[in-house]
Amino acid sequence: MNLSAFENPGKFWRGNIHTHSNLSDGLLDPGEVCRRYKNQGYDFISVTDHFVGLYDYPLTDTSDFRDENFTTLIGAELHSGALENDELWHILAVGLPTDFKPSNSPHFLPIRDQESGPEIALRAANAGAFVAIAHPHWSGLSFKDALSISAAHAVEVYNHGCAVGADRADGFHTLDLLLANNKRLNLIATDDAHFTEPDHFGGWLMVKSEKNEPEYLLKALRSGAFYSSQGPELKNISISEKKINIHTSSVSSIILQGQGSAATAHHGESITKISLSLSRFLKGGWVRVTAVDQANKKAWSNPILLKKE
Repeated sequence: MNLSAFENPGKFWRGNIHTHSNLSDGLLDPGEVCRRYKNQGYDFISVTDHFVGLYDYPLTDTSDFRDENFTTLIGAELHSGALENDELWHILAVGLPTDFKPSNSPHFLPIRDQESGPEIALRAANAGAFVAIAHPHWSGLSFKDALSISAAHAVEVYNHGCAVGADRADGFHTLDLLLANNKRLNLIATDDAHFTEPDHFGGWLMVKSEKNEPEYLLKALRSGAFYSSQGPELKNISISEKKINIHTSSVSSIILQGQGSAATAHHGESITKISLSLSRFLKGGWVRVTAVDQANKKAWSNPILLKKE
């Protein structure tokens, strides 16, 4: 099981790891993007501009905007190789070295003789990055596409920009199918903010780390020590015998999801603590938690592996 977000020492730090600046197709310069997130109460951000030749392959350096209360991670949205629908891969890579070699991706169309999506994802992971499959619903990602990625740490299950601009924010179906095929991936919620529409401050990560510093945050991301949210807090999750114990901020619903149709929901008013049976989830071998508040804002745990029966 992976309960590191609740068992590891440290505290939770709020961050967004999918954002664009005017070094690619965003509206604002990197400093203004960082200023807005910092003033909104975020602890860290990664500006992940589109890593294509059209924008001179930017690896946006935001290190000048770090201070004792706010830090940044160097990252990019990588593009290389065709999906089954003949569109280009979108892969988040956070924690890239500044000398990460550009791909042969001159624009947003796949071309011959360029790396595949799985190849560039593996190269990013080998360089130390946290790698995620970006907005699978928006991209029209097929299950065959998703299965081909061996180096990803997570699937982007909520993308606020895709919600606002396309009503295609979801990645849960892709994640759950991968989990059912023994792909052990976590999940992330992000903004994908461009600041050209109300696409910001809608989905974020809460990362458990002893320090709000890049190397500590990246280690926590790669190990799965985080949860995702639109508002509610997941304060603690633990497993005892065949029950899951959940402590949240005040919410109106707690929902468990597992393999196939396995699900359990508890509804009420101002719920903060509850224990639920895991009996429906033991055969599938994993469970994840969704907490829903009165405004229908949600928080999501990473998948928790269970001992199969």
